Amino acid sequence: TIFLVQTGGAGSYLEGATPDHKVEKAALKGLKEMKANGRRLAITSWNIAAINNNPFEYWITYKENPEYEKLMINIEKFLVDPGEKDVPVNQVFTDDMFNELDNRMTGVGWKSVKSYWNDDFKNRKIVSGFMKDPLLGSKRLASMPDRITNTLNVEGGGQVFRPTVINMYEGDLSTLEKWWKAWEAFMFNDKLKIKGKEGVEEKIPYQMLQKIKKSKYPDITEQEEEDSLPLQTMCGAIFDAILVHMMNTVATSPQAWQDLKKTMVENLNKKKVPHTLEILDQTYADSDIITLQEVSSSFIDEARAGPLGKKFHIISPADLDAVRDQNSVIFLNRDTFPQGSGVEISSLVDKAFPEG
Repeated sequence: TIFLVQTGGAGSYLEGATPDHKVEKAALKGLKEMKANGRRLAITSWNIAAINNNPFEYWITYKENPEYEKLMINIEKFLVDPGEKDVPVNQVFTDDMFNELDNRMTGVGWKSVKSYWNDDFKNRKIVSGFMKDPLLGSKRLASMPDRITNTLNVEGGGQVFRPTVINMYEGDLSTLEKWWKAWEAFMFNDKLKIKGKEGVEEKIPYQMLQKIKKSKYPDITEQEEEDSLPLQTMCGAIFDAILVHMMNTVATSPQAWQDLKKTMVENLNKKKVPHTLEILDQTYADSDIITLQEVSSSFIDEARAGPLGKKFHIISPADLDAVRDQNSVIFLNRDTFPQGSGVEISSLVDKAFPEG
């Protein structure tokens, strides 16, 4: 997100970049006062990774519960050296599950991916052939659907979570059968009110998925790009199934890891936004400019409604994306920039780059 507050710089070569002279005058006045006081421009930058709600993303110190370290060691062993636990995919995400999924996907107008399943994915080993496949990663076939559907911010400030291990989902994942029933309903049944570019829209999660383009991810083939909506949905389902299977395999019991996850979510994830806002307010509120990356739309709303909104102009992009929810935001100190931002020039900068 880029804003023009003074002539020169971007304004000298970007056609159509004309600053608001009232804003420019106010900004120059604030900067001159800062210089007169012998102070330098203070800028803070922070990637807050708003979409990351995975309580198992990092290995933390958790002395209160020795089960945590045992669990994390067992997860590492499972992924590094699975041995006989490295079973074929269809022993975890079963043929019956795939057939139900394929029927749901063709039912919404997508192409069947039975050939991908029968000729390739069902016979892959869950760790060596799927979780550790570098091409699967570079093609974004599992990570893309996770990015978009992991955590959905809905109208009214609430959140909805895909049934998986790696977010704040609170449903029962003690068996693959329970997981699959919840996962299928979430992806194809649940209508959610999502804040989009055109206002609040009612969408089912599968409708939020986006094609994976070869122009951005060159490892994907042209055929896979064409089939990328159903293909990534299948890969996302396999990915989540393997995670549920792994956790129920390595933990002392399904209840043990789920209770542990609930405690971690409560202490780490649910308090992430208020903790982040508190750090910004108590430690960085004297900054002239704060730039934040990977910011959720709900975070922006909370920041504007709290103490930071009184100290800063909080500027979000004109094309804010509430689906991927990884937005760049600029905070301008109201004392240094009393009139706030001028003209947003993000689209002009984007157009200035050569195609390709």
